[in-house]
Amino acid sequence: MNYIVFEIGLAIALIALAGLLSAKLRFSVIPFYILVGMAVGPHSFEWWHFDLRFIESAPLIDFLGRIGVLFLLFYLGLEFSVGRLIKSGRSIAVGGTIYIAINFTLGLLFGFVAGLPFLEMLIVAGITTISSSAIVAKVLVDLKRTANPETEMILGIIMFEDVFLAIYISVVSGLVLSGSSSLGGVLLSASIALGFMLLVLIIGRKAVPLLNRLLNIRSNELFLLVIFAGLFIIAGFSETIHVAEAIGALLVGLVLAETEHMKRIEHLILPFRDFFGAIFFFSFGLTIDPFSLGGAVWLSLGAVALTLLGNFAAGMWAGHSAGLSPKASVNIGLTIVARGEFSIIMANLAKAGGLLPIVQPFAALYVLILAVLGPLLTKETKVIYKGLDRVFKLSRLNREKQKG
Repeated sequence: MNYIVFEIGLAIALIALAGLLSAKLRFSVIPFYILVGMAVGPHSFEWWHFDLRFIESAPLIDFLGRIGVLFLLFYLGLEFSVGRLIKSGRSIAVGGTIYIAINFTLGLLFGFVAGLPFLEMLIVAGITTISSSAIVAKVLVDLKRTANPETEMILGIIMFEDVFLAIYISVVSGLVLSGSSSLGGVLLSASIALGFMLLVLIIGRKAVPLLNRLLNIRSNELFLLVIFAGLFIIAGFSETIHVAEAIGALLVGLVLAETEHMKRIEHLILPFRDFFGAIFFFSFGLTIDPFSLGGAVWLSLGAVALTLLGNFAAGMWAGHSAGLSPKASVNIGLTIVARGEFSIIMANLAKAGGLLPIVQPFAALYVLILAVLGPLLTKETKVIYKGLDRVFKLSRLNREKQKG
């Protein structure tokens, strides 16, 4: 019989238990959501003579997970408005460019050395380049570092990553989904992506006074219906022109962040972001065969080592360019080492395009390791800095810089 509602209820209960466990252990919740999804997914086994593998409800959970992606990026757009991006300043642009250049180059080289085809190389580079905004923001708040001098640079790099992601995922999705890998295909995909983004942002900014009037709705029910309609229509339309639906959601958030209703939207959307976002990570876990992870262990560990090296170098360089101390620069590199939602989005794109199956377990294991390591490294930055200081004499460099 079809017990779809019961299965969805069990899934939500398992997600809630994973969240409670992570809160009890004071750890990032993302690995727990993914792990519980893997444990009860279609590839797992029956538990205590009960089949909890969510086979019948998997398509619905997957769709709810897609909605979670929309809300995650829509909320990020609300947080990082177009105006804030423009006002961020030269130092953030330089720091963001340094971070992307180092990590993206290392990602491409890693894919090349691993012998992956061209499209898989692009996916792997995307997986290893973009930090998890959700984990980074949560860590900064939990450790009470929002007032630290390096936090502005950290948030700036995250904003820069979002802009890079919007362009990159649009180009790669066009290549992967259309099957074109020629220079003409790349240029056409990039032109469509950039044209669509600029059109939405330009029209959106010009329409801010009109949006202020249209959204002047007293009823929260009607207000949310209007917001949701705009979100899903723009996101859905972007998918029809081979631009990732998540980017459409990001663009809607960036535009609405300029309106006087931004705080109200943010407040009402937050529960939807948290609920559907949790289902997104759970649904990703459902797609992973735990018994296939063994084949991706060395690939994932190599990528993790390269990411740690790249983040340290990028943090030191970006911090130095902004005039920050070596200690603050180390904090930058360690704080943004976590990978999460964006890496998973790239892996799902590879699956949708029928690329090599190794990408999914690689991304799952890579995200799990860094989602665990990221908060730990950030929490222990003082200890790590002292160890690095003994090796690289960073404090001496700092004193020489102050004298100069």
